[in-house]
Amino acid sequence: MPFQNDYRLLQQVDFPEDLRRLNESELPALAAELRRFLIGTVSKTGGHLAAGLGTVELTIALHYVFNTPEDRLVWDVGHQTYPHKILTGRRERMASLRQKGGLSGFPRRAESSYDTFGVGHASTSVGAALGMAVAAAREGSDRNVVAIIGDGALSGGMAFEALNNAGNMDANLLVVLNDNDMSISPNVGAMSNYLARILSGKVYATVREGSKTVLSTLPPVLELAKRAEEHMKGMIMPGTFFEELGFNYFGPIDGHNLHTLVKTLRNLRGLRGPRFLHIVTRKGKGYEPAEGDPCVYHGVTPFDPATGKMEKKPARKTYTQVFGEWLCDMAACDPRLIAITPAMREGSGLVAFSERFPDRYFDVGIAEQHALTFAAGLACEGLKPVVAIYSTFLQRAYDQLIHDICLQNLPVTFAVDRAGLVGPDGPTHAGSFDLSYLRCLPNITVMTPSDENECRQMLYTAFSQDSPAVVRYPRGSGRGVELDPVMSALPVGKAELRRRGKGVAILAFGSLLQPVLAAAEELNATVVNMRFVKPLDAEMVLNMARTHDFLVTVEENTVLGGAGSAVTEALADAGISTPVLHLGLPDSFIDQGEREELLIQCGLDASGIRRAIQAATPAGLVRMPGKA
Repeated sequence: MPFQNDYRLLQQVDFPEDLRRLNESELPALAAELRRFLIGTVSKTGGHLAAGLGTVELTIALHYVFNTPEDRLVWDVGHQTYPHKILTGRRERMASLRQKGGLSGFPRRAESSYDTFGVGHASTSVGAALGMAVAAAREGSDRNVVAIIGDGALSGGMAFEALNNAGNMDANLLVVLNDNDMSISPNVGAMSNYLARILSGKVYATVREGSKTVLSTLPPVLELAKRAEEHMKGMIMPGTFFEELGFNYFGPIDGHNLHTLVKTLRNLRGLRGPRFLHIVTRKGKGYEPAEGDPCVYHGVTPFDPATGKMEKKPARKTYTQVFGEWLCDMAACDPRLIAITPAMREGSGLVAFSERFPDRYFDVGIAEQHALTFAAGLACEGLKPVVAIYSTFLQRAYDQLIHDICLQNLPVTFAVDRAGLVGPDGPTHAGSFDLSYLRCLPNITVMTPSDENECRQMLYTAFSQDSPAVVRYPRGSGRGVELDPVMSALPVGKAELRRRGKGVAILAFGSLLQPVLAAAEELNATVVNMRFVKPLDAEMVLNMARTHDFLVTVEENTVLGGAGSAVTEALADAGISTPVLHLGLPDSFIDQGEREELLIQCGLDASGIRRAIQAATPAGLVRMPGKA
């Protein structure tokens, strides 16, 4: 990207120490260049856009005031950290963002010393920063620790647990609340409503202007306590809540006014104890399409920066769309259906449902644990909740899944999206472990559809159960099969023979059935679409073991404890010693890249599956490609 003409200041800033050499009066111009560079970069790579546009000024101010990386900045979620990456030595690598071997879309400790805490899930910043602050105190260090959390992430229970702990400990910690009234989906809940009421009233309108002057000229801490403390507390009502938690509250202030931010942060840097700075920003700031629709521009595919028009999405329906359509169809048939999402309305395909059935739609905020217990309470009273959740986020509510739902055998349906490899979002968002952590639970049914229509029928099957049931499906599109409008329940625990061959039987779980069938054609192998991980079709497994010399299991889940392990257990229980090859995700975290690239890397494409079987089976057991 041509720096000489368009980025006079940005080209001078390779690291924060360069930034701190600039005159403060130059910072607004730097912000404009940084915002323009961010738009230009993400328009080519795709990624998270609107959140970063809203934190340009805050990022500049934090690195300008604090001595990073010695002073620790701990970002929440990470969607808003692209400006941070640009200013911390990674500007020239932004073209590789979210690509295989390139920059991560989230803070990552291995990537930079300025990324003090790796993160991809929300509500962790305050807890991690508190740990760092306690560590600094034990070392006798006076370094500053700053947690930056959005009002969406503040809806997560972990954030409040950490705030309560920090205030009680009198920790030397600054928490910056980036209040933009948006997370990914529109914010919900009492805290969001509380802030919205305050910020829309006359008191806020006055304070927003007045605080620019008041906070930019704060006296030393002793005088502050004597002259300004009670005045500010009484004038700004949101502070009451955080003051009760033990924090010294400041704000709200304009998060796009660099002069105000720099002066305020300098003053707060000189204070000690738990401090809470409330700033107000606009998600998508400075880019009209993103300001107008921050939900759409939260995560983007490559787009035309001049118009904001994104690249066309595949014509084939995604699994997420299949779920969204099924949900509306099922709700029209059964008034007991209630849909629940933890702040992922758009991502989980719930927009249409939320519009058609608003009284049966509940976005509980970034609170996965609560989502499951809330669903359990609904189920206790005869309703039929459907929880739409990403695989990686279901991990966060594991105790509630066990204790509140499975233990009580409650009929909650789980639509588990983004199962397996997710591509550019990388290991923080990969659904690599759900089959392993689900199949060990009593009372639960676990299904793995091989295509879109099977997904639709499995969702109906799950909803028809009088016990917990999971349908887990991958990100993106299937192979384009037609959907049967008639919903019918599949026989629970029954697999489907898809191809009859000789010697080797391949047991496929989920959408990897397609590359398995392609590999089997070359090897003349038998193929079974297993469909159910729990209950496993043990009868089919034993039949395959008795009629074949070698078994292969294939799944888009870690091999350890996954569906293949269930097959081995069934064979062991029956005293059968037919050799088994388990193909799946390795015992390591898989880095980012396009999903197809990662499947090839893991040997889960048709060629990789064929080669693995040829290498593992005795000579002559499978035919070589191109030979009869």
